[in-house]
Amino acid sequence: MSNQIYIGYYFKVNPLQPAVEILIAELGYAGFESFVETDEGVTAYIQKEEWNENILEDIQILNSDEFEITYTFEDIEQTNWNEEWEKNFNPIVVDDLCAVRAPFHEPFNTKFDIVIEPKMSFGTGHHETTHMMIQHILKNDFSGKTVLDMGCGTGVLAILAEMKGASKIDAIDIDNWCYLNSMENVERNNCNNISVYEGDVQLLEGKKYDIIIANINRNILLQDLEQYAKCLNKNGALFLSGFYENDIKIIEAECNKYMLKLVETLERNHWVSLKFLN
Repeated sequence: MSNQIYIGYYFKVNPLQPAVEILIAELGYAGFESFVETDEGVTAYIQKEEWNENILEDIQILNSDEFEITYTFEDIEQTNWNEEWEKNFNPIVVDDLCAVRAPFHEPFNTKFDIVIEPKMSFGTGHHETTHMMIQHILKNDFSGKTVLDMGCGTGVLAILAEMKGASKIDAIDIDNWCYLNSMENVERNNCNNISVYEGDVQLLEGKKYDIIIANINRNILLQDLEQYAKCLNKNGALFLSGFYENDIKIIEAECNKYMLKLVETLERNHWVSLKFLN
């Protein structure tokens, strides 16, 4: 982001999930362009010139009986957002094999070194779900595979899939900010086998993949699992994350409808990531 004036909204959310993910999605449609999850909920930013006093009028979750959501907002003084990221974005290393860092960090002596310009998109590797998905990719064979990264965020999982030998990867996100950020990061990491698309599950009609990666949220996954199953080649693998331990049963039951068998579970701070085979 350049030096522009923003308005910051500070949402307190109870319970946090899946409300935070739904809230972020709805705010994105309303014109908010960057989000930071907090211990209490989420902070969302919108350029002042894009703001109006009725900006939250169509945010349906604010009127939900399931969640308690309160908020305050204020003008944010001109800030060099890139400097803010440089101060706050720390590199991570997953299982001593894969580093995820920003361009201003020194390279790591790891087998896989991924450079991500986060720009407040999701998928830097810091969130538990992205971390576990990286672990899944590191442990599994991607050589010559066709891969779908659904809800690609920064594109970090698609990029690692190519580094692991995937022959063709489609990376899809409904959010324009994520789409543009993924395009930049794919180019930054010199990837040649990744196609990035802006859209949703409708883009999958008639497509086939050996491996599907979907790190979204429980409700979207449950809604789209039938389409994922249709797109998965025989003996294919489906990796899912974006939900909690207590969601495993409902996710597994839905997958079982499409002959998908749970074979591995990763857990990190109550978040989980599941591997299914057909």
